[in-house]
Amino acid sequence: MYRDKLRSFILENYLFSDDQALLADRDSFLDKGILDSTGILELIFFLEEEFGIQVAEGDMVPENLDSVDNLLRYLNAKAAA
Repeated sequence: MYRDKLRSFILENYLFSDDQALLADRDSFLDKGILDSTGILELIFFLEEEFGIQVAEGDMVPENLDSVDNLLRYLNAKAAA
């Protein structure tokens, strides 16, 4: 459920495409130049609005937000909490 929404959001808003081949789930958004600091903030707003979660300041780290895989782990942990 999360994966498709996350991938669509990143592809449409930052890669301006719907080509799934442009983004691997393990790709680092920062290393690949997909997101900058402003993009990360937009991503956080999207997560909070779309999934009804609160992203705490301490959660704003690459381990949680820097790839689709990391986002999936983070969202699943938030859902389980």
